[in-house]
Formats: sequence, structure tokens, C-alpha cells
Amino acid sequence: MQLNVEKIKELFAAHFKTAITGIDKLPQAGSERHYFRIHTADKTFIATYGANLKENESFIYFSGHFKKKGLAVPEIFCINKDKNIYIQEDFGDISLLNRLEEKGFTDEVYDLYKKSLGQLALLQVKGHEELNYKKCLTNTSFGKQAILADLLYFKYYFLDALRRPYDKQKLLDDFEALSNYLSHTEYKYFMFRDFQSRNIMITPDESVHFIDYQGGMKGAPQYDVASLLWQARANLTDEWKQALLEHYMDEFEKIVGENIDRETFRSQYNGYVLIRLLQVLGAYGFRGLFERKAQFLTSIPLALSNLKWFFNNQTMGIAVPEFKKVLEICVSNEVIDEFTPVQATAETPLVITINSFSYKKGIPPDATENGGGYVFDMRGILNPGRIDVYKTQSGLDKSVKDFLEQQTDMLTFLNGVFSVVDISVTDYIKRGFGSLMINFGCTGGQHRSVYAAEALARHLRNKFKVKVNLNHTNQQNWVRKES
Repeated sequence: MQLNVEKIKELFAAHFKTAITGIDKLPQAGSERHYFRIHTADKTFIATYGANLKENESFIYFSGHFKKKGLAVPEIFCINKDKNIYIQEDFGDISLLNRLEEKGFTDEVYDLYKKSLGQLALLQVKGHEELNYKKCLTNTSFGKQAILADLLYFKYYFLDALRRPYDKQKLLDDFEALSNYLSHTEYKYFMFRDFQSRNIMITPDESVHFIDYQGGMKGAPQYDVASLLWQARANLTDEWKQALLEHYMDEFEKIVGENIDRETFRSQYNGYVLIRLLQVLGAYGFRGLFERKAQFLTSIPLALSNLKWFFNNQTMGIAVPEFKKVLEICVSNEVIDEFTPVQATAETPLVITINSFSYKKGIPPDATENGGGYVFDMRGILNPGRIDVYKTQSGLDKSVKDFLEQQTDMLTFLNGVFSVVDISVTDYIKRGFGSLMINFGCTGGQHRSVYAAEALARHLRNKFKVKVNLNHTNQQNWVRKES
């Protein structure tokens, strides 16, 4: 990674006269790309390193094309000769999702959603003009095969994992009919493909800007609207979804210069909502049920709740009887209960104590009557305390968190911890137990154990709504956090 930083410095120096005052490694998201923030005396830039040259080529081409048309995308300032590093405009750290989580369902956030949909319509229609779709990362068009792929992803990684009976051939026939119906949409423009609130950046002047559209292709505009309004994590209200869809159609009509058949538009929109909901369930099933990543399992109940609401309240304008039977299985109370974790209440006696500690000072004692619990040794994880810049910091500091998440096996380790501890917490809540202690130890009790204790506390609060006492025993003489 240090080699990439040096190459970024060389590329920047070759194109800008201003000096770099610092470079921060940014947290890595779901892709294999690595992002860095370059600081200068008066502004910042984003440098991207990506080993997938085809992906880089698509993003750079799309960005240049869209920027020329005045659309809400970053400017690409320079690219290295190997085409694996490029420097672009920085829109900051605040996404539409951040703003929603901070402010809630306020008028301010609603206006940002309206702005986002207005800019989306511009990107789709104006960006489509003279666009060379041969530059797309994969398919040039989101058609029947792509829709079928999303449906089969759901079938193999979620539906089949439920082990419920259904007629496989009839379901495949319905998939064929649904993909035919949705692929013959009246309108086809540039489709963002992953249009969700975390890919919409909000700058201080409250304008919206788009990132991560390198997977775009030609397709139905309704798909992107469905992606944004039905994003599981955002969990928008039905009132917002309906009003924002109407606003998008208003904006779309202005840009294309004609009235649209709104009944047909809504019907196909509903079809793409369903495709997105099922694609998300497939992704959660793959990550959670097959890769056994606990954080994805916790997302399944919300995704099923979204699917249940849609199934009970919307229509698609096409008869697919076996598919309907399968959806009835998925949204049944039995299946939803299967994935819904037990939740603590105000009367639940269980209190979980989580400690970070130093092995040099010993494991914290358990003063409860029964004792027991878990002790996890974090010393198998690469120690940031051996690096000078981190020695005076702790697992509470962003730079240490970034190091542990991006350059160690911490997340893999914690996934195993979550799976084991979840079993005990579920059982303890059901049986009315009063206490459970969990300890994370490392050499100095400052970096790895602190990070792990914080992560587990956050996981248990979010999943089980359980009371947690969190103690960092080697930081300022027992810093205590309670909830």
C-alpha cells in the first residue's frame, strides 16, 4: 500500500503545482478499489487505486462524458500511465444516507431526495446522449439475461436455502415471463445500476453529486428509482416512496419533453422494485447463509419485511402464479420469525459486560454469582501499536480503526466472535439469565482489544437491543460506557 501512496504523490506532483500536506487512507467499501484523500493547503482531492483496469476505464470514460454535459459527477483531473491510479474531485464524506441517519425523515432530507431524483433523471437522459455503451464494464444493456441473473441469484442463494418445496420448472417459466415483460420497457437510457443513498454525496452548499456509477449500462430508468427508494437500510416510509416516485416522473417528463403513460411506468417500476428486493435477498443469503457473515444475517428480516409490504400492497401487471407462491413462502411469518433475532425488552434482566484488557495486567474478574463467559485473545491480529504513528492512539481513533479494518484479519476474526456470542445471547435472553461477561485481551489493551470490544457492543445493541456495559480497562483507569 505504501508503494501506491508514493505513486499517488508522483502523479499529483506531475499535474499540480501545490504541495501535498497529507494523505489519508479512506475506509474500503464493498469493492476492491482503494481510496485516498489528498490534502493541500487550500483543498482536497480523492485518489483512487484500482487493479481492475476495465472498471477504471468505464468510470473514467463515463465521468468525462457526463462532466462535459454538466452532470453531477466528479471531474477526473489526471490518470497515471498504467491506468490504475487516477485523481478526481472530492465531494467530502457526507452521503445522503449519512444525512438521513443524522436528521431522520425531515423536510430537509426529503428535499435532498427530490434533488437526487431530479439529477438522476438528468444523468439518465442527458448522459445517454452520444454515450458509447461499448465502454460499459459488462453488458451494454440491462436486458432479459441480466434480469434473469438477478432472479436466479435470489433462487440459489436465498430461496433454495429455505428448503421449502416448490415447482422448480414452473418457477423458471415465471422467471422467463417476468424477465421478458421487464426487458421490453418503453424507455431505455443510461442506468446507474447501483443508485443508492450512500453513492449520493452532499456538499456544504446542499447540492448532490454521484459516485460509483462504473457499473452503469443502458436500461430502464425505473430500475434506479427503485434502487434508491427501496434501499433496505434507508427504510423510507410508504408516503415518501409514493410522493418521490411522482416527483421523479414529473422531472423525467420535463427532460424527455413528453407525457408518459404513468400507469405502465408504475407497473414496470413495481417489477424492478421486486427485482431489487430479491437481488438484495440473494446477496444477504450469499454473504450470511453461505459465507456465514453475521452482519448480513441481521439484515435479512428487514429485507423480508420490505418484500412482505410490497407483496401485500403492489401489483406488477403480469400473471406469474408459481412465483407468487414462492413469494408467499418467503414473506410467511414462519420464515420471517426464523431470521428475526430475539429482542430484549425493558424487563429483560440480561446485562452484558464487555471488557478490553491487557494480558500484562490480567483478565478482569467477574463478580457475578455464576461467572463464566468468553475471553478472546486478540494477539493473533497484527498489532498497530508496533507502528510509531499509532503508538499514542487507541482502537477508538479513526486511523487505528482504518488500519485494523483494511490491513489485518480483524473483520474475519470478529465475524467468528459474533456467530459464537450470538448463540449465548439468544439463549440467555430466552432463559432469563441476568449476566454475561465477554473479554477481549491484547498485549497493551489499547488497540486491538478496544476496537473489538466496541464492535461487539455495537453489534449486540443493534441486533438484540440488550443492555451493555462497556469497559476499556487499560484506558484512563477504567473508562466506562453504558447503555
